Amino acid sequence: MPASRTRSRSANPAANAFVATLVALSSVSAVGAEACAPEHNPAVVDALNQLFEAASHDDANLFKEVLAPNFYAFDNGKRFDGMQLPELIKAAHGAGKTYAWSVNEPEVHIACDWAWVTYTNRGSVGDASGTHPMS
Repeated sequence: MPASRTRSRSANPAANAFVATLVALSSVSAVGAEACAPEHNPAVVDALNQLFEAASHDDANLFKEVLAPNFYAFDNGKRFDGMQLPELIKAAHGAGKTYAWSVNEPEVHIACDWAWVTYTNRGSVGDASGTHPMS
């Protein structure tokens, strides 16, 4: 799976990794053979939004529902496998960081039982110094 390249105003690895996420989503495979049709693109974006929801609430169960068994994301040359990304985000939350993510301008690719998406993430990163917009 190719890596996406994006720029972020935040030097925080959790935010950068989320911005650069390329996702193979298990909920897309649940649609089965019907997922081969382009009209199923909203299901892919919905699964990514569920991933953001899980990240916002450190919901390990929702992560496991949404992430495919072979999920990985790349950012700044580092690969995050499986639950590494959710664990990184949870640790950042524990250190007082907050994140808001959104899917904008998604480009969805579907190959029957797997999918990947690139998008622009417009959101924010917050800490004790305040909340800062990022893209």
